[in-house]
Amino acid sequence: MKPGKPFAFGKRPNSYFFGLPGNPVSAIVTFMQLVCPALNYLSAQAKIKKTNKLSAITTTAIKKRPGRTDFQRAIATIDNNGVYTVSALPYQGSGVLTSMSKANCFIILPADCAGVAKGAQVDIEMFK
Repeated sequence: MKPGKPFAFGKRPNSYFFGLPGNPVSAIVTFMQLVCPALNYLSAQAKIKKTNKLSAITTTAIKKRPGRTDFQRAIATIDNNGVYTVSALPYQGSGVLTSMSKANCFIILPADCAGVAKGAQVDIEMFK
């Protein structure tokens, strides 16, 4: 996943540990995508289905190289017809913390995706 490496997970006799990346955005994305679901599972909340995933239409083209699932920070809005539209924030570097503070969702681009055109339908994950 991008951003989000390196990541470590381990189990000790009475505990688990999660090692997060050093870049701030990588650490946040990894925590949200891997650690939170693991903690929910370990605390027996896995049976509670909570989804924040929706479909949205992109307002701009998004560049991406195939290879890793990409979590682009973005701003989603609802238009007058009740359709979600989404705009990726311009600076997606893993050290750019302002992109997390301005975003209200992730655009989730699958590993095999080679970018999307303006007006394409994408999956988004709204922040709680």
